[in-house]
Amino acid sequence: MNNHVETAAVMKVIQAYKDGTYCGEADTLKGVFHDRAVMNGFLGPDILIGDPAPFIEDIGATPSMRDNGDPYRAEVESIRIEGNVASVILSETGFRGAGVLVDFFHLIKEDGAWKIVSKLFTTL
Repeated sequence: MNNHVETAAVMKVIQAYKDGTYCGEADTLKGVFHDRAVMNGFLGPDILIGDPAPFIEDIGATPSMRDNGDPYRAEVESIRIEGNVASVILSETGFRGAGVLVDFFHLIKEDGAWKIVSKLFTTL
């Protein structure tokens, strides 16, 4: 069951993720992930198992998609909140030009703040 206050709070985290990814803002991305977050998935045929640090470092160390004029779009497909946990599915297109990804985020509300605790992703 989603209520408007919690939905807005979760969407604020997801918007910060989208903005940080598009604008190349590593500090913004660090702020949306929990300290013990995990990040797993497929980048093409390669499986990646770990935490978000390599992704954040890569986003911060390379020219941003905004600066490159990439046609990046990220749309929330679904959101579900139950108590202090949430699940969000995000579809990304135009990632670094032509990349298409689907992200499955899990968030937790700890000490009144929502953070991403896991990101499971795949490229299409």
